[in-house]
Amino acid sequence: MYQRITVVGNLGKDPELRYTPNGTPVANLSVATNSSYTNQQGEQVKETTWFRVSVFGKQAESCSQYLTKGRQVLVEGRLKPDPNTGGPRVFTRQDGTAGAAFEITATTVRFIGGANRTDGATAGGPVGAHDMSEEDIPFE
Repeated sequence: MYQRITVVGNLGKDPELRYTPNGTPVANLSVATNSSYTNQQGEQVKETTWFRVSVFGKQAESCSQYLTKGRQVLVEGRLKPDPNTGGPRVFTRQDGTAGAAFEITATTVRFIGGANRTDGATAGGPVGAHDMSEEDIPFE
């Protein structure tokens, strides 16, 4: 059997890089996808779906180095269900409302968009990094 998911969205916060006990880099990304539609009353309804993404190896280090909050990414990988429910991870927000997060173990992360920062650099890195092409970014 085979499973694959592709998500295009924006980072909700900067990547968090950590290392496993054996030294493997792991980056955690929070990716939001947005959609909108018009309901039966003619009102515009906007929906945001959040994905928690885990990236391993050299790709994790690249994500940590080049990605920042707001940057658009394309993530390919496999959906990881909650071991207790078989569905998304369900939680209660600080305001008491229910929330759900879908978890993805990434096989590929592509940097496809750039959000401008106030210091003149793109969200992909420090000042001057916006001159880089997609081929310059190292991946496994």
